[in-house]
Amino acid sequence: MRSSGDGTAMGGPYPLHGSTADHSPRRPVAVQGSGDATSGQTEQEQIGYRGPTACAAAGITYRQLDYWARTGLVEPSVRSAGGSGTQRLYSFRDVVVLKIVKRFLDTGVSLQNIRTTVQHLRDRGFRDLERMTLMSDGATVYECTSPDEVHDLLQGGQGVFGIAVGVVWRDVEAALSQLHGERIDTGETLLRQNPADELARRRNRAV
Repeated sequence: MRSSGDGTAMGGPYPLHGSTADHSPRRPVAVQGSGDATSGQTEQEQIGYRGPTACAAAGITYRQLDYWARTGLVEPSVRSAGGSGTQRLYSFRDVVVLKIVKRFLDTGVSLQNIRTTVQHLRDRGFRDLERMTLMSDGATVYECTSPDEVHDLLQGGQGVFGIAVGVVWRDVEAALSQLHGERIDTGETLLRQNPADELARRRNRAV
């Protein structure tokens, strides 16, 4: 159970924002970190990805990526574009968030709700994301961390759709495993074996 900061105890599922007109038992979740976001970094957290790579893994266009960065919706947490010749560098978590944003936009969730969701995801611990399910009834985005919480929402009789962040995580992980990355500490380029590149090489050899 979490505290909203006003002394009110909260159960789940947790809406990421609420309205004073909402008299349901669900209350807005406080956006707060879990305390382990920067400790014990995994290998994934030590690698950055340039814009085109992030686009390929998230399934978005470069125009979308650029617009979201310029408007502050999803900014690269590793390195921003700071001038001529400087390229944005996105973390693994950033790419997961990019893919989630695209899914929410595709299903008609409002930009305001998406911004709240993005901030909530950024403030959670790195490994917390794998266990999270985001649900929306079109008006509110909820965080669910158990099947019972998902069930509670579905029993509300409203049209609800969900995004299992762990599934998105694994999709992004599989995509990035075939794309080039860059070590954040040294700037070393990590060349990955892309099946499409290998197919092109085989075709060239056959000519």
